Amino acid sequence: MTDPLSFLLGALLAAALAVAAIWLMRGRGRNEPDRLEGEFARLAGLQAELAGRLSAMAEQQAQAQGELARTLNERLDQVGHRVGTSLEESSAKTVETLGNLAARLAVIDEAQKNITELSGQVVGLQDILANRQARGAFGEVQLQDIVRNALPPSAYMFQATLKGGSRADCLIHLPNPPGSIAIDAKFPLDAYHLLRNAKDDGERTVAQRQFRGDLLKHVVAIAEKYIVPGETAESALMFLPSEAVYAELHANFPDVVTKSYQARVWIVSPTTLMATLNTVRAVLKDVEMRKQAGVIQKYVGLLLKDVERLDDRVENLEKHFQSAEKDIREIRTSTDQITKRGEKIHDVELGEADAQAALAPAAPRVERDLLTSE
Repeated sequence: MTDPLSFLLGALLAAALAVAAIWLMRGRGRNEPDRLEGEFARLAGLQAELAGRLSAMAEQQAQAQGELARTLNERLDQVGHRVGTSLEESSAKTVETLGNLAARLAVIDEAQKNITELSGQVVGLQDILANRQARGAFGEVQLQDIVRNALPPSAYMFQATLKGGSRADCLIHLPNPPGSIAIDAKFPLDAYHLLRNAKDDGERTVAQRQFRGDLLKHVVAIAEKYIVPGETAESALMFLPSEAVYAELHANFPDVVTKSYQARVWIVSPTTLMATLNTVRAVLKDVEMRKQAGVIQKYVGLLLKDVERLDDRVENLEKHFQSAEKDIREIRTSTDQITKRGEKIHDVELGEADAQAALAPAAPRVERDLLTSE
């Protein structure tokens, strides 16, 4: 590409040459050689000055173009660096966001699996509670867990058969009185479901009547099967493995609770059964303590004898201390006497001549004191 300054310089030179040629052609007819030479010299000077100015302008233009190119390059580099940094940050944030999204999706998938598993368990629990036999097994498992956590293995028996052929879900062994206590883990849940799902007062009344009747029948059956004179206690326990049923019973059916007390059938929930078993454990511990009363008395006697021997040995040690104290006092007396006599000897050796003369008559007494102290 042609430089504009070079093009302008060439055009000016061409114009100057054209003007000079025209002027020469006019001057030839006038025969003025001296004037022509002066004009040519002046034109040559103007041409040289013009060329210098054009060269300076071209140099300035080149410097300006170089500075502009350098500035453009720096700006382009800065823009490129910023664009690259922004792209890297955007890429890092995008990767981080995608990672967080993947982690949250994994958590959601895990939660979905847990919800699905929980739904299956709830359906299974509903199936268990809908089936009477399975419901009884469910109550027995819960009863066994509570009893195992509260009592030692020797204090109970599951599925114990009584003399009349009845099989108790659990039999708590207690000494007479009161005797072993049977626990039944079955509970009438169908009527309770009807009561909870009643849509109007009529359905609620029918469900309450059925619920009351089922519970009273179950109370009578437990009293007949599991209260056996001479073999069990005069009472039995009906275990309801649902706090909701227990609360409904005590809140709205106090007559059923009263009749169960009259039949000596105590209705318990998981919470109240745990409290009852803690009381049973205390009773068993007291019975065991009574069995071990003779052993305890024997060891208490031996402990008393050990205390007497210890007292005798302490007394002997006290006598030794008293004797040692007496010896120490006598040693202290001897050391005091030795110190006093040493001081007297020191005074005799370091005194003045007249003091020695004054002490001379007392020398026999000092010697006598030394002799008597031995």
